[in-house]
Amino acid sequence: MKKTVLELGGSDPFIVLKDADIEKATTAAVTARMQNNAGQSCISAKRFIVDKKIEEKFTAVLVAKVKALHVGDPTKPETHVGPLASEQMLLDIERQVNESVTKGAKILAGGARVGTRGFFFAPTVLSGVQKGVPAFDEELFGPVLPIITFATEDEAIALANDTPYGLGATIFTKNTAKAEKLAARIDSGCVFINSPVKSDPRLPFGGVKKSGYGRELSHYGIKEFVNIKTISISRV
Repeated sequence: MKKTVLELGGSDPFIVLKDADIEKATTAAVTARMQNNAGQSCISAKRFIVDKKIEEKFTAVLVAKVKALHVGDPTKPETHVGPLASEQMLLDIERQVNESVTKGAKILAGGARVGTRGFFFAPTVLSGVQKGVPAFDEELFGPVLPIITFATEDEAIALANDTPYGLGATIFTKNTAKAEKLAARIDSGCVFINSPVKSDPRLPFGGVKKSGYGRELSHYGIKEFVNIKTISISRV
């Protein structure tokens, strides 16, 4: 019998509280969503859960930054977003966006393929996203930022946990003491406060629920692949 470690999918919540620094939060949001050139990373933020009190300002700044992203050849320095990895992934993200719009979401930026060659999809921002649409319920493996709003912090945590996944999460707020308490209530393998989720060889990394089991990296990762042996010695 051999042990295994599985690091699987994710639908990482990116929670923005009302006291967050909008400029820093939106910059981090774009970075967190577009990781791996087109959002094709398990640890990309997938759902942006924003306090209703700052939704309008947050959204306006975010949309402006997303619209400024250049889509094109990933080998060129001016490119921010490259192609998706396959035609099927392009078809999947297109279906998820279209179905979400049909069910009530609104496109604020992007929302369609780019060009007729290659597997390019425009960086997209969706507002009015709620449970029951693909942009909330499914893992989005492409450059789409769905915005979900909340009225209370309890609601924010409930929305964050309302997913079969539990890989990572982010909280943006100036009140780090509060963030630590909220982080303890999120069902995920890691929570990053005021920065996007990222892996680091010094830190254990892995998920809960359908995001997998076991941990990579750090001394915890090494111990996943060894057998711990107990030797007990009694005095004679």
